[in-house]
Amino acid sequence: MTISFEDFMAVDIRVGRITRAEPFPEARKPAIKLWVDFGPELGEKKSSAQITRHYDVETLPGRKVLAVVNFPPRQIGPVMSEVLVLGVPDADGEVVLLKPDLDVPVGGRMY
Repeated sequence: MTISFEDFMAVDIRVGRITRAEPFPEARKPAIKLWVDFGPELGEKKSSAQITRHYDVETLPGRKVLAVVNFPPRQIGPVMSEVLVLGVPDADGEVVLLKPDLDVPVGGRMY
């Protein structure tokens, strides 16, 4: 399926820094609750991510990630997920988080 450039620009993908991570034992599939800071314009948003294979709650804070910030909030068990943190599958289908490869400010929009 081909989309227009306008369709692409409608998806607001921003850089955020994980400020806090907690186990999410209530999730149907193993997951971690995340709080991500997107800077003064958007502030801190909550999410959950099925990233337990490669990441743990102790090492996630401080890590920069990319996330879609303009999807409607979605209830995931007891957590209201406000953003979709982005990742790609490794060879086993486990999530690897997407991040900028250089230091960039939080809140920066992907283009």
